[in-house]
Amino acid sequence: MENDHLAPLKELLARLWQAHGRETPIDGLFLTSVTVPTGPIHAVYRPSLCVVVQGAKTSMLGDRAYSYDTGKCLIASMEVPIRAEITRATPDQPYLAFSLALDPATISDLLLELELDGTVDAPAGAALAVHAFGPELADPLCRLLALCERPRDITILAPLIRREITWLLLNGPMGPALRQIGLAGSHMARIGRALACIRTSFADQLNVRQLADVAGMSPATFHRHFKAVTAMTPVQYQKQLRLQEARRLLLSDNADVARIGYAIGYESPSQFSREYRRLFGSPPGRDGQQIRRVLTPQVDV
Repeated sequence: MENDHLAPLKELLARLWQAHGRETPIDGLFLTSVTVPTGPIHAVYRPSLCVVVQGAKTSMLGDRAYSYDTGKCLIASMEVPIRAEITRATPDQPYLAFSLALDPATISDLLLELELDGTVDAPAGAALAVHAFGPELADPLCRLLALCERPRDITILAPLIRREITWLLLNGPMGPALRQIGLAGSHMARIGRALACIRTSFADQLNVRQLADVAGMSPATFHRHFKAVTAMTPVQYQKQLRLQEARRLLLSDNADVARIGYAIGYESPSQFSREYRRLFGSPPGRDGQQIRRVLTPQVDV
């Protein structure tokens, strides 16, 4: 039967959700179980493998839509802000998924065992990609999830299984995107360095020429590769990070809206409110009140 290899994962995931909820004892492994379709979910995806074992979801990166359902997986090869919706979930058949963080150092280490054949010079691909979930990944992922029920074994066995999973990913259809993560000289790795600069100083004024220097590219080449990876311009990427941080601050300390706007780099409170409303659908003060009244579950995959 199609997707038979998902049955053990589905059973494990449902059981672990009841025992642990979203966060598991394994670092970087997160679970999701949702019984109804959701509205927009704003989040930052980090390098990870996201597997759907039941239900369906769509993630938006800029203006690009990535839809994935039962038996599909999403690879996030860069840290990018997204907007997503769970589109199929019911109480009888909830949306069930999990995400596993990918370690660039492990990827770099395993690349030494591969023949790269010019991969360094490959064009930068998009930061997200959807693929069919191959049965060869089911066994090691089942073994990794099963460790949540044997916490004494996690320290020793989890790193070995994660390395096995990464090796299989590198040698499968998702390999090209992952190889770009691990190659220090690749276009994607260069863009990654620029993204890190924006993330660490997103409240500062953006200097595209300096970012291009960090990436070791001309401004024109940098802009082209940046948009290929993120589906956004550097300014749009920075704006997404600023507004998501503003939402976090509104929820965490109920601070004054104007003060939050200044804290994330806006000089005009009216511009801050206008752009916040454009992204989240409500002005910041009202949005913060609504979410605090009805806290929505955090969904990673």
